[in-house]
Formats: sequence, structure tokens, C-alpha cells
Amino acid sequence: MNQTPHIAILPSPGISHLIPFVELAKRLILHHDLHVTCIIPCTPNEPSDATKSVLESLPKPNSRTIFLPPVSFDDLPDDANPSRKISHTMTHSLPSIHHVLKSLVSSTSTTSSPPVVALFLDPFAIGALDIAKELDIPTYVFFPTNAMALSLIFYLPKLDEIAASYDFMRDLPEPVKLPGCPPFHGGDLFASIQDRRTDTYKKTVQISKLIVSAERIKGFILNSFVDIEAKVIKALQEEKTIYPVGPIVQTGPPRQDDGDSECLTWLDKQPRGSVLYVSFGSGGTLSYEQMTELAFGLEMSGHRFIWVVRRPNNEFPNAAFLNHGPKNPLEPLEYLPNGFLERKGQGLVVHNWAPQTRVLGHISTGGFLSHCGWSSTLESILHGVPIIAWPLFAEQKMNAVLLVENLKVALRPKADGEDGIIRREEVASVVKALMEGTSEKGRIVRHSIKQLKDSVVKALNEDGSSTRALSELASTLKNMATK
Repeated sequence: MNQTPHIAILPSPGISHLIPFVELAKRLILHHDLHVTCIIPCTPNEPSDATKSVLESLPKPNSRTIFLPPVSFDDLPDDANPSRKISHTMTHSLPSIHHVLKSLVSSTSTTSSPPVVALFLDPFAIGALDIAKELDIPTYVFFPTNAMALSLIFYLPKLDEIAASYDFMRDLPEPVKLPGCPPFHGGDLFASIQDRRTDTYKKTVQISKLIVSAERIKGFILNSFVDIEAKVIKALQEEKTIYPVGPIVQTGPPRQDDGDSECLTWLDKQPRGSVLYVSFGSGGTLSYEQMTELAFGLEMSGHRFIWVVRRPNNEFPNAAFLNHGPKNPLEPLEYLPNGFLERKGQGLVVHNWAPQTRVLGHISTGGFLSHCGWSSTLESILHGVPIIAWPLFAEQKMNAVLLVENLKVALRPKADGEDGIIRREEVASVVKALMEGTSEKGRIVRHSIKQLKDSVVKALNEDGSSTRALSELASTLKNMATK
């Protein structure tokens, strides 16, 4: 019988969660000869062309994709936030997940297909634990983000008790201290737990309690590496089985369209290290006022830039995630300041999307104004590009604290007063500090990012810490296949 280990992976909706899962699968297929079945929950708009493109990059014949039936959002209010949509999709996909996993287990008992030895879950897919228990499938949780986020998940049930007399985490009188982590102000914790009165908060605490108490979770796989989070990883490994296998970033054939050609052709004409890349990821959105201030700030800085712009939204900082918002997007001319596109001088404005990996890897790119999504953060570190930290949602404020205070590879602009707007003068000042390297902080950031880039190379080399962690995981899976 073919003893190639067969694993099933179950990400939650959203391209930013899918990509790390697929890239992890690629490594297990190409370097350890595993077989992978991807189980993909679908929202009403899925599978999109972008989703299909990412999945098509998986090596054949050792991979297979199963799209679950799309889940309708008709039962949700029109203003439901993306986190609620993810939770809704995963909950209503459980019967389909059960059917697929049962068929995979049944098929391996009667055919020569590789045995299903494990299920890799996204944290949002933790509801499938009961299914895995019923079918006797060992389970691992893959965190596409970092060790700090996992540490907060473990600590959240206790924090829920500590914060019982507060409605908002930002009102906590003392910093939150997690093992091996810098102290966090309550307002810098997950966006999903900021308002303790919401269903989203309650759902996050519920997920946390399931993860903490689940005996069937064999281990936690992290998209991080020892040199970037040594203390917190060590603290976690004292309590749980942890596999820090990162950085895991997109390596498949990049999406090709006219925007690729425009960005890269423009970059080819710019001086070395002179361009600031500005992007808030696949889901991040600014308010109308903040977009105006950013536009004028970039203009005032006098530095070259590529800015990936997306229609602003005054309600949600992650409004573009899962295509949340109006179906008919406006063109940049309709929401950028009057005359900006004509005056932008040494900048390039790109609508909705740019080939980020290729832009960050280009010799002309000298800085990244980023929302601090973890995948974007790792891509920037991998290419040695210093960061301006502009967090918006999810765990991004925690990431910003790590980047600015611990690793010292980023500068963070200061918001103005109660409205939280970063004014144009502050934007211009921080851009100049990063791109010109004239301030002490700017010089430290540029030096630190070079050192961290070297540590990435070390972690991923043949005897690096992340390579060894992945080999240990693969060896465990292979041993399970022979039992």
C-alpha cells in the first residue's frame, strides 16, 4: 500500500488566510513528498479567480482541491462585518466539511489512496474539531500569523476574567503582559476583542477556550521563526508542541495583468531605493478623511511612491475583505483629493492591486508603508525593506508593537487626538525619516532590517531552525502513516 502521508487542510475564507496554507502545503509536497487535499469554504462570491489562481499553483499530482458549496449571507444584516461573515461561513460549512472528511477517510480504507493522517485547521475553522474527533483524525492548528497572536489566544480566557468590569479593552489600567512578549496596551490587542459587548468578542473567546482545552490538537504550526520571536516561542514550547516553520510567503507564479507591467516598468526607471510602496493589503481600507490626509502627506514628503488605492470606507477598516462593500467600485479620481492625480509628480497610483512580492523585491523600492498584516510583514523582512507601520485591524496593532519596539525595523506615525487621524504633516515627516535615513531612528530601522533579513536566510537554509521544524513535523506525519 502507498504510505505517502495524506493531510487535509482547512483554511477560512479570505485570500490572506489561503495563501499561507497553500505555501505550507507546497513545502510539504515538494520537500517531504506529502499528499494534500485542500478543503475550501466558499462565500457567495467564491471561488474567485484569485482563489483559483493560488490553488492552481499547488504541485500535481500530490494535491487536490475540493470547493465546498457557497454559504449565503442572506441571513446576515447588510452591515455585518467581515469577521462575522467568516464565522457564519465556517459554521454553515460544517455539514459539508463532515461529508468531505468522511469520504476521504472512507476512500483510503478501500483504495490505494494515501491514508489521511492529519487535518490542518485555521483558527477560525476550530469548529471542525468535533468532526475530526468523530472520524479519529489527528488535528493540528496552523496560525498564518505569529507566536504573539497564539500566546494571546492561550491567555484570552484569563484576560476575559481580568477585564470583566470593562466594556472596552482600551480601558484596561495596566498593560497586558504575555509570556515572552512586550507589554501591550489593551487598545493594541486583537481588533475582534476590543469591544467586550459584541458577538464577535464572545465568539473569539469561545474559539480561544476550544483551542486551549482541545486534547485532540497535536501541535501548533506557526508562520514565524525563532530569530524574530525567540522568547515567546520558547515560552509557548514549554506548554505546547510548537512548530515555527516561517516565514511562509507566496512563491507561486505571480498574477499577471496590465498592472504588473505598469508597476514594474515604472519602477525600472526610478533610482535605487528611492520608492515608497504604500499598500494596506487585500482587505484594508481607510476613511475618506484619512485617505485625503495620506494623499497630501505623500505629496508633501517629496518622495517617489507607488500607492495601491482602494475605495475608502468610513465604517470598517477591513471593508475590502471578502469583497465587503459596494459592488460597483469607484475609480480613484472619484475619491482622491481634487487635482491629486494630476499633481502627484513622482508617484504612481494603482487601483486595488499590485504585484507586491515583485515590488518589494525590486531594487528601486526603499520603504513600505504597510498595514502590518503578517504576510506583508514577512515579505518586507524577506526583502530587507524597512516599514512604516500603519495597522488597521485584526492583530495588526500587536504586529506594529513588535516591529517598532522590539525589532526596531519600523517607524510608526502618531495619530492626532481622539479622532485617530494621522495628519498630512505627520505622514510627510515619517516618510522623510524612513526614506532619507537622516534621523537616528531612521538609521536604526535600516540597519535592523538588514540584520533581520540575514536571519531569515539562516532560518530557511538546509540546517536552519524553520527547516528543521518542518522536517520534524513531516517526520511525525510519516510515522503516523505507517501505524
